[in-house]
Amino acid sequence: MSRLNREQMAARVARDIPEGAYVNLGIGLPTQVANYLPADKEIFLQSENGLLGMGPAPAPGEEDPDLINAGKQPVTLLTGGCYFHHADSFSMMRGGHLDICVLGAFQVSQHGDLANWSTGAPDAIPAVGGAMDLAIGAKQVFVLMELQTRKGESKLVAECSYPLTGLRCVSRIYTDVGVFALGPQGARVVELVEGVSLDEVRQLTGLPLEMIE
Repeated sequence: MSRLNREQMAARVARDIPEGAYVNLGIGLPTQVANYLPADKEIFLQSENGLLGMGPAPAPGEEDPDLINAGKQPVTLLTGGCYFHHADSFSMMRGGHLDICVLGAFQVSQHGDLANWSTGAPDAIPAVGGAMDLAIGAKQVFVLMELQTRKGESKLVAECSYPLTGLRCVSRIYTDVGVFALGPQGARVVELVEGVSLDEVRQLTGLPLEMIE
């Protein structure tokens, strides 16, 4: 089965972010989206630790140890970018000022429930963190993830079995086999990677998926 690599997945998300949007990119794979945003569009990237106007990753050797994102990765700051207090950053997240956030996930339900902070394992992190604020505060929540775990289990599920981050908050997921829209009517297929069939994705997920026409 044809699948997108992680760089192609991040680039696909970047295509759906409109000019003028205020966007938070979550820790992990979502941070790569910044590298594929077109330079001729003005898109404002916010980081949980108090940055607005964040740019792509710096070139090797040009990292500034004082300029990092929430995942402690080196970033750049675009012209006009600014720093602010952590409390102000969370006010921005919780106050409905973000148009889109892009998060990773362990599971997403067909109705948009999000589980992305713990698998319930004994050594899991002890608290949900800022993902909860982003999931509820952003106007749209996109999830960027491979469709399956390393064990071959689908991350798009009928109901989440892992601890939830937010209820019915995810509107769209971007995966290595296609893009899916979520909502009260369940999961629907927006597009599939060339060479991937609807029947194959139904088998992978165990869900009665239909294409959006």
